[in-house]
Amino acid sequence: MIFKIPYNNDSELLLYIWKVIDLPNISMNELVYKISFELFLLSPEEALEFLQRSIKSNSLEKDDNSNLQLPQNSYKKLKTWQLKRKEIILTKLNSSRKFDSLIDDFEAEKSSNFNTLLKSFLDKGTINRAATISNDAFKIDIFDFKKGLIKAHVAGSKEKSYNIEIDTKNKIIHHNCHDFETRRAINKKFCKHLARIFLLLKEESDCIKFLNDIAENINEWEFSS
Repeated sequence: MIFKIPYNNDSELLLYIWKVIDLPNISMNELVYKISFELFLLSPEEALEFLQRSIKSNSLEKDDNSNLQLPQNSYKKLKTWQLKRKEIILTKLNSSRKFDSLIDDFEAEKSSNFNTLLKSFLDKGTINRAATISNDAFKIDIFDFKKGLIKAHVAGSKEKSYNIEIDTKNKIIHHNCHDFETRRAINKKFCKHLARIFLLLKEESDCIKFLNDIAENINEWEFSS
């Protein structure tokens, strides 16, 4: 975990130190030692001067045992930051678990018809990249096998979104991400977005029908942007 050290702001520097040491209180000598010889932020003289200045400005206070502690408002700010950090870490952890689960499910079902079909359109590593795209990145506009049509938008890495159109009647896959346009389309392969949309729609009964149509009539299909 990397923090930018706010040397030009005493109260922010103090909060930064408490984020690292994560103690309710500490003696003056111990804190000087930590600042100087564990965190290497200031010399002992500078650390002592900084702490005395912080006490004088009420950015730091002494408890009943003369140990140093953050005042209540700063302590609340620290706790709020810790809760936000916890939420971010848990979100990343859950995302990582979903990624692992998606890969495990795909590997465990290699023998299934759906996965066999999908894998035939993927180059090595595409499924790993597909797993990093969240469900929320997709907006499914049309999914109708009777019309032979899937239309969707997917958020890109920048502000723009990409279009996806799969038309079984006209045998056309339209998609406009750079990887598909420059590498995948010419070889009639799926990029991570196309792989992910089929994984997203996997539980729909008609999803495999789209894959079957593409696989069985691949020479008739046009892959283009």
